[in-house]
Amino acid sequence: MKILLKALKYFSFLIVVWFLSHTIYIVIDGLSDRQQKADIAVILGSKVNEDGTLSERLKQRLESGLKLYKSNRVKKILVSGGFGKEKYYEGDKMKEFLVQKGVPDSLIIVDNLGNNTRSTVENTLKMRSKEKFNSIIVVSQYFHVTRTKKLFDSKGFENVSSVSPNYYEWRDLYSIVREFPAYYTQ
Repeated sequence: MKILLKALKYFSFLIVVWFLSHTIYIVIDGLSDRQQKADIAVILGSKVNEDGTLSERLKQRLESGLKLYKSNRVKKILVSGGFGKEKYYEGDKMKEFLVQKGVPDSLIIVDNLGNNTRSTVENTLKMRSKEKFNSIIVVSQYFHVTRTKKLFDSKGFENVSSVSPNYYEWRDLYSIVREFPAYYTQ
């Protein structure tokens, strides 16, 4: 019994160290902007409010993508999201925001079937031959970009960097914890 208890403590310690190491890695990676250029920015969706306005989190992601476009770091922008319970297609609302900010309609690609990270990655790669891109900058919250880049890599697309907005919420703590199992199960 004593050996079992000792093994359980040791195992628990290893899990905690693994979780902390992983969390430090995704936070550092997510907050790093290596100032790279790419053919396209892929902005992942988030909540659209019930009145059709964008959540602050989504607005900040779009502002980050807008900065990439205005600083000539990307040529096109792909916006990806699903149909939310608020009855709006995130991609359409995201495009509307970017057009109002001066991005030409012809340079914005909409994916309204990006219901989760995996489908955004798969849908983006399906558009590759038509849209002719060889490099991507993923735009999402800092805790989310490492997993997104990993999913692109797992599909054979390796030329992926990332940018995240300088926007933080208390719910980030929950999201960071959620990313740990999500990273290893997707």
